[in-house]
Amino acid sequence: MSNKKIPEKILEVIRDAGHCVVTTHVQPDGDALGSLLAMTDMLEQMGKRVFAYLDEPISHLYNFLPSSRALSTDIDQLQTFVDEAGVDICAIALDCGEADRMGRNQDTFLRISPFVVIDHHLSHQNFGDYRWVDSQCSSTGEMVYEISEALGQTPTYDGAFSLYVAICTDTGSFRYECTGSRTFEIAGRLVDLGVNPNHLANLIYDNYSPERLDLMQRVLATLELSENQQIACIHVTREMFDRSGALAQDAEGFVEYARSIRSVKVAVFVKENRSEVISVSLRAKGAFNVASIAKKFGGGGHRNAAGCKFPADSIESVREKVISSIKDALRAPSPEN
Repeated sequence: MSNKKIPEKILEVIRDAGHCVVTTHVQPDGDALGSLLAMTDMLEQMGKRVFAYLDEPISHLYNFLPSSRALSTDIDQLQTFVDEAGVDICAIALDCGEADRMGRNQDTFLRISPFVVIDHHLSHQNFGDYRWVDSQCSSTGEMVYEISEALGQTPTYDGAFSLYVAICTDTGSFRYECTGSRTFEIAGRLVDLGVNPNHLANLIYDNYSPERLDLMQRVLATLELSENQQIACIHVTREMFDRSGALAQDAEGFVEYARSIRSVKVAVFVKENRSEVISVSLRAKGAFNVASIAKKFGGGGHRNAAGCKFPADSIESVREKVISSIKDALRAPSPEN
């Protein structure tokens, strides 16, 4: 039995609504997609009409997820669904640390009421009508499981599959400090429902394309260590994507290689995007709080995993700003670092 205190109003909203719109953040990772699909599966199991929306097509890295083809990117279809539902509707945002993370159509979602937010980011910025935000949960997937249990629903095989992907990817295969006994308990129950951990691990981690490996080679060649090898920094440019033939999604997880160096406390991955925005992924070991670093630059996340963006800047400039901030924190540790 879980000791998580889910706001009763959220359970009430989900029970009462006949139509549900479910969405997650832009550039969705395994937790976002797995949570979205599992929530959709649970709601349909409860007899509700559900519109599951993504801001962009699902990454090829996760197209093995069950029912992933049912996810829609059509905002006009969404509006029709909302209009037909009338007042018998609710919206649910999963794994979104702030409203902007829902993407370019966030205003369409925020007009739906009641609006429920379920998230586990330490740096969460409140939005929506009703919120369950718990940074102690390993993943949003874990939170969706708790909601399912509180509503008396047993995940279907597809739902369990999606939840396991969500939890496994957001805990780094159960390696990050957010992984607790309840995480393993839930994972065990998902296995009891038919999930095969070996099969899922193959789908998640053994699905590299030659283009992805080419890109990885180019990115790892940029590795720079500083501050007595406590900081590792890598970067990727648009030219690297073009030369390798890889897609933007193929860079997912590269920061973990920089983090894996024995002496490294903080890993930085600076990415040049086609949108002229430089994005930064941060990973840490132990007590160092990269969410506090990301927050200085308008980003956020978790203690050991966070990110931020820099519009109209250069890789060199961004790298210098971020690493300088990390060095300051390492040299003069605050209570949270």
